[in-house]
Amino acid sequence: MRVDLLSREYPPEVYGGAGVHMEYLARELRKLADVRVRCFGAERDEPGVSAYRAPAELSGANAALQVLGVDLEMAAACAGADVVHSHTWYANFAGHTAKLLHGIPHVVTTHSLEPLRPWKAEQLGGGYAISSWAERTALAAADAVVAVSEGMRRDVLAAYPEIPPERVTVIHNGIDTAQYAPDPGTDVLARHGVDPGRPYVVFVGRITRQKGLVHLLHAARSFDPAAQLVLCAGAPDTPEIAEEVTGLVRGLDRDGVVWIQEMLPKPEVIQLLTHATVFVCPSVYEPMGIVNLEAMACETAVVATATGGIPEVVADGETGLLVPIAQGADGTPHDPERFAADLAERVNALLGDPARARAMGEAGRARAIEHFSWERIARRTLDLYTALKG
Repeated sequence: MRVDLLSREYPPEVYGGAGVHMEYLARELRKLADVRVRCFGAERDEPGVSAYRAPAELSGANAALQVLGVDLEMAAACAGADVVHSHTWYANFAGHTAKLLHGIPHVVTTHSLEPLRPWKAEQLGGGYAISSWAERTALAAADAVVAVSEGMRRDVLAAYPEIPPERVTVIHNGIDTAQYAPDPGTDVLARHGVDPGRPYVVFVGRITRQKGLVHLLHAARSFDPAAQLVLCAGAPDTPEIAEEVTGLVRGLDRDGVVWIQEMLPKPEVIQLLTHATVFVCPSVYEPMGIVNLEAMACETAVVATATGGIPEVVADGETGLLVPIAQGADGTPHDPERFAADLAERVNALLGDPARARAMGEAGRARAIEHFSWERIARRTLDLYTALKG
């Protein structure tokens, strides 16, 4: 069986969880099928991977129109595939067009949903209406929709009630626990100015409303002053949020704040996760939250928002602590001060009890190994393809 995987992100151009998902799904599926990867950006050296850039004629157009231009080229190249599988709205239109053009099944994996990310209008302007249209059109016509969590499945059916429930399947994200494993070294910490002899809280993520970094920075004012705060945070969505975050970081009245703004190689992130006392995920929208699995695999306790698919990953009281949140339709906490205070309370609880934090970290790695292997995910995905082909 030939499977064409379509995505904006693919290594080395990975910005979020969808790109991580693509990397490992492609790797494991290649053991089971003929897999072709089609992605955006610069040419890749990897066999079976083709990259596409926006057509020159659209170089000055809205970014969403440039995406559709790439999608049309990707769809044309899918001739000969048995199944096409798209990831995120950036590639959904390519998968939908390939389905119509070549008469093949289209599978969509939902890593997020445009109706639940209204802040994207800040970034895309009128392009947000285009991204929303592309996603809705593709999902409504898809032969199967894969949700990366039960929470995401509920969101899909609520946002798009025209999709029959039996067409939506849950296949969780996974983690490579051989690669994401505790690293005892401290050279990366030294390079970035992190004191290995002092406890620290770490955040890893993009600077976007979705990831809740602003709420974390408000909470950090109340963190135990003995602890460091390490922010692996870059790629801001807009100049406005970049300015807001910069102001909040500068306004923290504490020492030991380390802000790493460049995208770090995976081994460096692994070492930073390993030595943290607590990894914090303050997201206001997170269909799965693969970064929580990465921290757990590195034996680090997690404090995370009880939203989306996160409660399916982080076992509250066992592998970390969940923070309740009451939200509006746009994801904004109804009471931001309460949310920040609850974040701080749970972070401080683990900073004040390092033995408990260590035990949660060990339990987290065991959970990651037992429930979230990529081999298992790839096999379930192939079974879905086979069922669609009849």
